[in-house]
Amino acid sequence: MLRLLGRKNAYNVRKVLWLLDELGLAFEQEDWGRDFRPTNVPEFLALNPFGTVPVLVDGEAAIRESHVILRYLASREHAWSFYPRGLVERAQVEAWMDWVAYDMTVAMRGAYLGGELGLEPWRQPQFLEVGRAEYAKRMGQLDAALAGGQPFLAGHEITLADIPAGFVVHRWFSMSKLPERPELPALAAYYERLSERPAFRRHIRNGLP
Repeated sequence: MLRLLGRKNAYNVRKVLWLLDELGLAFEQEDWGRDFRPTNVPEFLALNPFGTVPVLVDGEAAIRESHVILRYLASREHAWSFYPRGLVERAQVEAWMDWVAYDMTVAMRGAYLGGELGLEPWRQPQFLEVGRAEYAKRMGQLDAALAGGQPFLAGHEITLADIPAGFVVHRWFSMSKLPERPELPALAAYYERLSERPAFRRHIRNGLP
């Protein structure tokens, strides 16, 4: 059986939990990381020498990095609606996944780690200001992409593109300490559309930011 190592309230773990649920896969989840079992012990480092969660264990294989795990699971299950086989269609999906991984980094650190959690050094005014501005800018870009009428980022069906992006959208609407939140109607409609999915409700829009 698949094993997912990582605390189930962790940002990157929750993305994997969402896809596992969408695919209806049986798995065992083990709490590792902050406030749970430490990830700097030999047992964990043998699976991931970087000591980060999540790690997916599939037989003898240990897969790290949340977006790699998403791709692995979709390919393993032949879930081509989530991860298209066509090169152009797949590139569109992966472009959104990488956009979240790279373009959202500053925003998530300043606006969320600093503004919401109050963690150093991200709560310093310079980080807060830049992070919040970046978050608003990126959400505006998502809103513009969705305003064309397609229900999901890569077309008419949900794909892996929507899992990382859907989470940062959820966090945008969940943060309580943003000084202001611009009106983004296409983004708000997208958030509600994702919220119709039981797996999204269970693992993302579940009372946690």
